[in-house]
Amino acid sequence: MRAVLTWRDKVEQCIYDLAFKPDGTQLILAAGNRLLVYDTSDGTLLQPLKGHKDTVYCVAYAKDGKRFASGSADKSVIIWTSKLEGILKYTHNDSIQCVSYNPVTHQLASCSSSDFGLWSPEQKSVSKHKASSKITCCSWTNDGQYLALGMFNGVISIRNKNGEEKVKIERPGGSLSPIWSICWNPSSRWESFWTCRESEDAEEDIVSTYFQELPSALQSTVYSSQGSEAEEDEPEEEDDSPRDDDLEEHNDILAVADWGQKLSFYQLSGKQIGKDRSLNFDPCCVSYFTKGEYILLGGSDKQVTLFTKDGVRLGTVGEQSSWVWTCRVKPDSNYVVVGCQDGSIAFYQLIFSTVHGLYKDRYAYRDSMTDVLVQHLITEQKVRIKCRELVKKIAIYKNRLAIQLPERILIYELCSDDAADMHYRVKEKIVRKFECNLLVVCANHIILCQEKRLQCLSFGGVKEREWQMESLIRYIKVIGGPPGREGLLVGLKNGQILKIFVDNLFAIVLLKQATAVRCLDMSASRNKLAVVDENDTCLVYDIHTKELLFQEPNANSVAWNTQCEDMLCFSGGGFLNIKASTFPVHQQKLQGFVVGYNGSKIFCLHVFSMSAVEVPQSAPMYQYLDRKMFREAYQVACLGVTDADWRELAMEALEGLEFKTAKKAFTRVQDLRYLELISSIEERKKRGESNNDLFLAEVFSYQGKFHEAAKLYKRSGHESLALAMYTDLRMFEYAKDFLGSGDPKDTKLLISKQADWARSVHEPRAAVEMYLSAGEHLKAIELSGEHGWVDMLIDIARKLDKAEREPLHLCAYYFRKLGQPGYAAETFQKVGDLSALVRLHVENQHWDEAFALGEKHPEFKDDIYAPYAQFLAEKDRFEEAQKGLLCAVEGPRPQGPESSWGLYRLLSVPEKRSSLDPAKASLQSQAPENTSTLLLMRQGTQLLKSPCVWAKRVNLSVCLCLPFQESITIVTWCSDRDRDEKWGMKARPFLLQTLEPEVQVATCGQPLSERGRISDREGSRCSVGMMETFFSLIFTNVWMLELSRLSQVVIRKPSALRGRLGWPLSQFQKPSSLSLAVTVRSSAAKP
Repeated sequence: MRAVLTWRDKVEQCIYDLAFKPDGTQLILAAGNRLLVYDTSDGTLLQPLKGHKDTVYCVAYAKDGKRFASGSADKSVIIWTSKLEGILKYTHNDSIQCVSYNPVTHQLASCSSSDFGLWSPEQKSVSKHKASSKITCCSWTNDGQYLALGMFNGVISIRNKNGEEKVKIERPGGSLSPIWSICWNPSSRWESFWTCRESEDAEEDIVSTYFQELPSALQSTVYSSQGSEAEEDEPEEEDDSPRDDDLEEHNDILAVADWGQKLSFYQLSGKQIGKDRSLNFDPCCVSYFTKGEYILLGGSDKQVTLFTKDGVRLGTVGEQSSWVWTCRVKPDSNYVVVGCQDGSIAFYQLIFSTVHGLYKDRYAYRDSMTDVLVQHLITEQKVRIKCRELVKKIAIYKNRLAIQLPERILIYELCSDDAADMHYRVKEKIVRKFECNLLVVCANHIILCQEKRLQCLSFGGVKEREWQMESLIRYIKVIGGPPGREGLLVGLKNGQILKIFVDNLFAIVLLKQATAVRCLDMSASRNKLAVVDENDTCLVYDIHTKELLFQEPNANSVAWNTQCEDMLCFSGGGFLNIKASTFPVHQQKLQGFVVGYNGSKIFCLHVFSMSAVEVPQSAPMYQYLDRKMFREAYQVACLGVTDADWRELAMEALEGLEFKTAKKAFTRVQDLRYLELISSIEERKKRGESNNDLFLAEVFSYQGKFHEAAKLYKRSGHESLALAMYTDLRMFEYAKDFLGSGDPKDTKLLISKQADWARSVHEPRAAVEMYLSAGEHLKAIELSGEHGWVDMLIDIARKLDKAEREPLHLCAYYFRKLGQPGYAAETFQKVGDLSALVRLHVENQHWDEAFALGEKHPEFKDDIYAPYAQFLAEKDRFEEAQKGLLCAVEGPRPQGPESSWGLYRLLSVPEKRSSLDPAKASLQSQAPENTSTLLLMRQGTQLLKSPCVWAKRVNLSVCLCLPFQESITIVTWCSDRDRDEKWGMKARPFLLQTLEPEVQVATCGQPLSERGRISDREGSRCSVGMMETFFSLIFTNVWMLELSRLSQVVIRKPSALRGRLGWPLSQFQKPSSLSLAVTVRSSAAKP
């Protein structure tokens, strides 16, 4: 603490009392029989006030600033307005000793030698009360409920607003110790500071307080003291009707100064707090600071002394040449005015210097001048160490804490090695008075700095080394090292910067600059030095080369980042400046000055409070990214940036092909997609791929920068990848632009892919057109046929060349399917496929066209007449059908053993006709599904030994003419719709049918039905005997019937007839009217 004189004045008379206007703009002094009004800003005398006839002893201003009062030896009290006009005057029987305004009701208490009076603007008269002794001083409580009177006989009387005495305090000295000045503490909540006042050593009283943020409704704070019980402040309960006699619920503290040279403190109840403090002088005045944290005392020692609120002497405000009769603090400020017996008036500004120390995230600072608070800047934990003496210096390093008091130095250490531990205990005490400007503590030593001299003392107080500097020491800091060998960084006023080791007598000169050092710091690697000089310039040097790397203006403090070598911050001009490497400075507003920089936290001291400011490191990170310094950018990002910054770093590193940094950054943002891309690229690099353009192209494609990716694909010789990328993204126009006038094959491929996409998104017409453009005729025809677009098929078929047989056949297929035989015929004629044309005419029963084609091409006669015979049979024109069949069978045949008759369609009774692809059928294999067609293959003129006929219904008359030698097997099957669920697995009845109802045949005593149908009755199974009897009736002495299984009938020729082509139709009485139908109803699978 230091007092700076602002202005001074002197009058001829003694200054007995003074008072400030509540807003602090005016000062009223009682000097002789006048009142002097001063302007507090510059000490100008504004106006003297005359109204009293004798010496003015006292003056007081009302709390609302509307009026003030003065009391004089002429026994009168005058009320003045703020405009310096007297408005009221009343008198007492004796001289007025003191006056005081109630801070709430503005009731005026005026005290004389024999009585005191109470007056308020609402009253017409002054109510006066007798006093047992001369009243020398008075003071109202903060709530205006009570008035304390200090008397010449050593008694303190506490009265209520009505003047009734409630408490009487009798001092031990009695009349030998008259009460000369009293004052209530302006703050009513200081009781928590009056605990544990027993006479114990300061170092044994350690208070560990963990401050937590509490809701506003909870105003209690818990303090736990080592070696004493923890006390809790309960919230004060409000009473709507407070009683005067309930005094214990108030917490006002009364400071009492008497001429027994004692300073004492009392509660409102009259109980003394602590012990009397000896002053060694006669006090004439006592007053509190506005917030009650300090006390001013003046008296016979001719000086004003500053005390703490609990009476600990802190220092002298100003020494005077005569007794100090009055002193006051300007409201809500650190300005003090002093009035002396010789008429001197002095106006001082008190400057409370910040006593503090910082090591990484632990900050120790002085609080209330006598306490030390150690704050963990990260966890916000605090511990209070009560010293009960003026704390002069503080130093902290690792687990050590040094506190200098007026007569000793205390060394503390942490109770454990836990990084979060906040409990300190006394390690050593050096009981000696030291004069020093700076204090530093190390692991085993303390360093005292006084002017140009540095002294190294052990914790036992033994001086081990001393260094004498060339100039005044302006700054000193411990920069680390092993215990007992720590290094010190020292800055001198002459600009010299030194490094000193505790165990070495010789100082090392790091560099010398022209200006004085104000602040300095060394980087984490000890390679760079930052200095703030007296011109507020921050200069950064390379320690090894002594080269000035850069400098920045407007700096008052500087700090390197302890986790990043190239980052520092400095404050000045209301701004915080962050500088990375040699990049431009990034600024943001900040009050105070920087004292530390750790990671993303910057520790700033503003007035008396230290705060950790979380500063995102985005700006320096982007500065590194602009220079493609990805690793350095990653180091900065690790100090603390947003997720968006991490993603930007990852993307930039990926584009710069710095895959290791990109992988770490993407891991932080948990982007699995890009992590998979990086992993795939790393695998390919391990396999020997080294085309960075190709890698970067893939990166761009992932990022959506498709045009850039395409350019890189092309530059790396992978145009196909670019084309595939565009087509996969359906960006066909871009793909066409990319191809330009390139390879036509690539263009067709692109168009084909575009057509595939149009087809997938249900745009078939556009797809057909694209397929045609790409030459994909088959796909175009297939798509047109699926949608029944005959016009488009016609257009395609007519434009196709006759050499393109496959697409033309497909067109014909869809023409037939869509019921356009004419276009199908046109297509077959175009390709010259006469066989297909014959089949087309037969299928559509265009017999004239078929016969005309058969005449021109006899080789197709069999393919025409056999179906034609079947057609006639279906129309019940059996004789014509037989002639047609004979024409087909006995007509001219090609000669040669390897010639083929082809395929014959032999249809029996009318059945729904269906198309059949001959290539998909086989006589001696499983029969095709859903067909009512019987197939027979004949090769050359050789008779088939034992052909097998698969059919649903069989015309027996036709079968007799087939060329077989020994036997013919008739196998029948049924489709799903032919199942009859009423028959079980074993019930497989046969149905033998004749077409002529005149034929009457009796079998096993059962006549035929009226339609000539032999069937089971009531679902009973037909016997084998019934079958044999039926066949024997028809083919007596000609056929032998063999039933190998119920779904299969085998008819064998007699040996006498086995050399013949077939059985002559003349053997039947009515060959055209007899047929055999074999139907199987079964759930069994088809053979």
